[in-house]
Amino acid sequence: MEHQSVDFDDLGRRMDGAVSVLKTELSGLRTGRASAALLEPITVEAYGQQMPINQVATVSVPESRMISVQVWDKSMVHAVDKAIRESSLGLNPVMDGQLLRLPIPELNEERRLELAKIAHKYAEQARVAVRHVRRDGMETLKKLEKEGVMSKDEHHAQGEEIQALTDTYIESIDELLAHKEEEIKQV
Repeated sequence: MEHQSVDFDDLGRRMDGAVSVLKTELSGLRTGRASAALLEPITVEAYGQQMPINQVATVSVPESRMISVQVWDKSMVHAVDKAIRESSLGLNPVMDGQLLRLPIPELNEERRLELAKIAHKYAEQARVAVRHVRRDGMETLKKLEKEGVMSKDEHHAQGEEIQALTDTYIESIDELLAHKEEEIKQV
């Protein structure tokens, strides 16, 4: 009987994917603190194409409630300003030559609750994605045992390994969520 196994590298890579999507989504949720990551999803109409903001400007955080965007090309300032205003971030840039200052408004309680809900939704989507990967792995095990290329014991052992992998990823999703909730609560 040739020994066959589930591709654990593939399962891990797919679970990693779910966690990295979650990290991106959470970083885009605006808390009361300034973060350069907030602007990452924003693209600017530049030289006839959509470009990420960090390809036309330097984004920095000079203080906890301020993001500054230093636009490199003077002709791009208005396009960058417009892209930021039209994003769903609710930020109003203050223009100073080629420098845009983005004051980060205080979050009210209602907005904090809303953000926490959104963070929970993102985390649940990531958990579901991880569980889908787990299910695929378990189905592969069943198939291998049924085809006779894997013993019942191997099936059981690898099933436990897949579950352990799943638990690890679910735990890191929960940690990311807890960290984001803490950030949202900070005033």
